[in-house]
This record gives sequence, C-alpha cells and structure tokens, in this order.
Amino acid sequence: MAKLFWGRIELTFGYSVFHFSKGGKLQSMLHSLKYQNKTQVGIFLGKEMGQELIKSGKNEKIDLIIPIPLHPEKERLRGYNQSDFLVKGMSNITSIPSDNNAVIRTVHTTSQTRKAKFDRWKNVDSIFQVKRPKQITGKNILLVDDVITTGSTLESCAKVLLENGASSVSIVVVASGT
Repeated sequence: MAKLFWGRIELTFGYSVFHFSKGGKLQSMLHSLKYQNKTQVGIFLGKEMGQELIKSGKNEKIDLIIPIPLHPEKERLRGYNQSDFLVKGMSNITSIPSDNNAVIRTVHTTSQTRKAKFDRWKNVDSIFQVKRPKQITGKNILLVDDVITTGSTLESCAKVLLENGASSVSIVVVASGT
C-alpha cells in the first residue's frame, strides 16, 4: 500500500490489514459499520488493526492515532464517524492515545465511491484543517481509515498534518483493493 504514495507524500509506513473484495464478508462488515449503526464492528476491526500493529513492532513509533474525519454534516446525518470506532479499538489494544478532534474536515464533499481517480484527487484537495496544532506538533501520527482506493483522502489529510508540524505520518486502513 505504501507504493500508492511514493513520490506524492512521505510516509513512515502504510498498510492495510485485509484485502477488500466486492461481495465478501468484509464488505458486509464495513457496510454494517457505516450504514447500520453496528459500531461494535468498528471496535472489533480496530482491535484487529491494533494486533497487526503490535505484531509489526511499529506501535513503538507512534505517539498519537487520528481517524480520518467526516464533515460535520455527514457525521450528524450518520450519527457517528465509523473511523472513530476503528481508532477506539486500536487504542484499546495498543494503549496509544488517540484524538478524534485534532483534525477537522472543513469542506463537505460528495461520495468518492463512484468517482474516477482524477476526480477523487480534485474532490479532496484542501478539505482538512488541523484544529489543535499543539496536539500534533513533533508527534509521530498514525492516520486510520476504513478503505483505501486511490489514497487521495488519506494523502490530503497527511499533507495537512505534516504542514502543521507533525514529525511523521503513517497510515493503517482496514482494507485495500477493489
């Protein structure tokens, strides 16, 4: 997965825990997390992500875990940010602190699901803002999201963190692939 970002943004590491395949059990789990209020699925998957992080030994290099934020309007409609529950599970297993409010999404974008690659990049350019710079300055940040396709959302958020003083950024997602 880290290859996706080569030449675009410097990451310490990046990986996905599972491979996503349409119609599979993981797709069903992620759908229930995002659209059926099954937040315990997020905590479960987050714990799996945390176990993988510990196995890799990379947990020692992380100071703070941050979920990819939803726009406040989207979060209000859904009732929660699914990535918050992934982070909760990871933090529970790894004992690494998390901050669900360090970064905010300032622009409400349309869904990326059916967009072409170039349109995905345009859709997420300059949509994040660091709300609490003191929280991230000098820290090794782990960004967490559910699924990665082109990496445009994660790249946009990582860029903002680095521009605002994060020492390094790494990325872990539940799944990659199509």
